Amino acid sequence: MNVTVYLGANKGNDPSLEAAVRELGTWIGESGRDLVYGGSASGLMGALADSVLASGGKVTGIEPQFFIDAGFQHDGLTKLIVTKDMAERKTKMIELGNAFVAFPGGTGTLEEISEVMSKVSLGQLSAPCILYNLDGYYDSLKELLSHMVEKGLSTEERLKEIYFAKNLEEIKSIIEQNV
Repeated sequence: MNVTVYLGANKGNDPSLEAAVRELGTWIGESGRDLVYGGSASGLMGALADSVLASGGKVTGIEPQFFIDAGFQHDGLTKLIVTKDMAERKTKMIELGNAFVAFPGGTGTLEEISEVMSKVSLGQLSAPCILYNLDGYYDSLKELLSHMVEKGLSTEERLKEIYFAKNLEEIKSIIEQNV
């Protein structure tokens, strides 16, 4: 089973982020699941890949050629898939995933998980879409989705496979119940 994780190539300024991402990676590796992610060696992305690999897991990185040209790729991955651009990267990450997790990240993370959220809500993808709401990181997005329902622009039914998990235990439970 492939767990696709979206997250940043920066570490951020909160040390708890790296600890949480390493915990997630260790669980992925030890549980016999495989990681699909953006392929970078830096920041939280690198910490995630390293922790999966150190725990005996397999890691597939998917990175566009312009990131390879800039030297951002992780050289110790089980498999590296090079794409022509970000659009192809997103498509491949979705194609390979059985469950999707958005770790706290920046605009790229938000863009990538938004596409998954849309596909899940439209019934084009049957997989859990989990926003790792570590320390309330995604509270504002959760409120926005509720607001969309209140305004009649979305429905509870469309949001049923979009989950907000506050810790790794909730992520495990969601994945084990839905995959």
